[in-house]
Amino acid sequence: MTTTTAPESQPFQAEVAELLNLMVHSVYSETEIFLRELISNASDACDKLRYEAISAPELIADGAPPKIRIAPDKKANTLSVVDSGIGMDRHELIDNLGTIARSGTKSFLSRLTEAKDGANLIGQFGVGFYAAFMVAERIVVTSRRAGSDQVFVWSSSGGSGFEIAQASDEDATRVIRGTEIVLHLKKEASKYLETYEIERVVRAWSDNIQFPIELVPEEGEPRQINSASALWQRPKSELKQDDYKQAYQQVAGAFDEPAMTLHYRAEGRQSYAVLLFAPSTKPFDLFDQARKGKVKLYVRRVFIADDADLLPAYLRFIRGVIDSEDLPLNISREMLQNNPQLAQIRKAVTGRVISELESLGEKEPEAFAKIWDAFGPVIKEGIWEDFERREKLLALSRFTTTKGEERSLKQYVEDLRPNQTDIYYLTGESVERLKSNPKLESATARGIEVLLLTDPVDAFWTSASLDFGGKPLKSLSQGDIDFGLIPLLDEKAEDKKDEGGADEATTIALIKDALGERVSDVRASQRLTSSASCLVAGGGAQDRMLERLLAMQNKGPTTKPILEINMRHPLVAAIASDKDAARDVSFLLFEQAQILDGELPDDPAAFANRLNQLVLRGIAKG
Repeated sequence: MTTTTAPESQPFQAEVAELLNLMVHSVYSETEIFLRELISNASDACDKLRYEAISAPELIADGAPPKIRIAPDKKANTLSVVDSGIGMDRHELIDNLGTIARSGTKSFLSRLTEAKDGANLIGQFGVGFYAAFMVAERIVVTSRRAGSDQVFVWSSSGGSGFEIAQASDEDATRVIRGTEIVLHLKKEASKYLETYEIERVVRAWSDNIQFPIELVPEEGEPRQINSASALWQRPKSELKQDDYKQAYQQVAGAFDEPAMTLHYRAEGRQSYAVLLFAPSTKPFDLFDQARKGKVKLYVRRVFIADDADLLPAYLRFIRGVIDSEDLPLNISREMLQNNPQLAQIRKAVTGRVISELESLGEKEPEAFAKIWDAFGPVIKEGIWEDFERREKLLALSRFTTTKGEERSLKQYVEDLRPNQTDIYYLTGESVERLKSNPKLESATARGIEVLLLTDPVDAFWTSASLDFGGKPLKSLSQGDIDFGLIPLLDEKAEDKKDEGGADEATTIALIKDALGERVSDVRASQRLTSSASCLVAGGGAQDRMLERLLAMQNKGPTTKPILEINMRHPLVAAIASDKDAARDVSFLLFEQAQILDGELPDDPAAFANRLNQLVLRGIAKG
């Protein structure tokens, strides 16, 4: 027997209270999304029951398959969503409904307050249950954990807290296993008591949920209102684009349309079905430190895990399902890490996804552009991590260059200048800043295309020894550059190039004496045509952008840069001709090169004072 105890009141976690306040006092254009979220949670509970029952079959000793029921009650003004899944005990009710232990919660709250319509954010942040407060003034949750004889009731009106108590005998009798959610609807939400409206919402959002969804009308017999089929197991010939769109939105908890759909069945040594999608917009958790994938693993239609690392981390934006016919049903999450069959599936599916992306880039460049714009920085992580597929990922990549946007390395190589043997790139914080970088000057004068790399990950993958089509990738801010064999676009500039400038040995000696240990070397530049100076890294040192990123995180030592000077620039010539100004001009060359690289001078006040003195000296002479 279950006895009733006095309800215990508890406050919500601070983020939950803030979230509920937004839900209760806001109106969204698609409040119907609450039902999809409750059904999705119920489906997860049924999945978990099937999984746990593999090792503990007594959990479903009654033999009744898991299902979901929706029951409207116009007289009571309530809508019930009931599942016969795993259920929750007292501790789980408090943890799952009273706190949000998800890193995305605060991000959700900030975006929810900014969005004109927050409905398209719900479901992306693990806060689906709370969407019910958009339509309900009070929610009562009664739940019995499978295998337990204890039943608990959680209730809240969406204020500062909730109550939890042991269930009455009547409630315990009614909830044999699983969870019953009763929504006491607001007046403006009464349309969700109409059977046709419930059926419309379920067909729109939850038709492919694997478990039967029964509508229990106030009059008439209960009837199933969803297809309850594993869409990935059906032949492609039977499916339409809308079927895939609905499946994507259900599996991914998303509201955009997939930019790419991959559906196939593998037969042979292993048999498995694959249904994968590439979103067209970024998920909120794309750059979480855990870098976990979101492809769900099923074994013979039984849900096993949603974090089985079925794809490498650089494809973590892919959403969908892989359903194996060969893996054991009782495979544990620990066994997933070292299972050779799963490793083979992972390798094969990864290759197929990359091939599909390649094909999309060739046949549907606009669709591929959506994926690259959203996930390019993530895919480029694979260039650094996945040596086996590095060439393919380089071919897949698109770049902003000095010739345009969305350029591939294949296009770059096809447009090489005469005698050009390298692929040149420059890393920095923005395309605009890179386009004005003096290190581009000599390349621009010869019509050499340069990749302009601005994603933080670019500084890392370019540090590997890379080539594409036999052409090495080379940084314009690292090592020696010699464009001597590549013709200038302007032949007249060739004559000017040979015009005499400052005495090289004397000038370099004076600059070295002035700057001392601030630089590792001073040398005449092959990169510059009009600017006076620039800073570069030595051939064996890290690229300067990478070094700055690592220094910001205290993860690497900093090295002294090389100062390159344009021997034909008047400012450089002034060093040898005006010994009194040599020290100030040397520092000016160094510090302006720092500024052009996005760095502050070591001593901004001294820099300003030196600049002022040089300007005043010039005015006085004039």
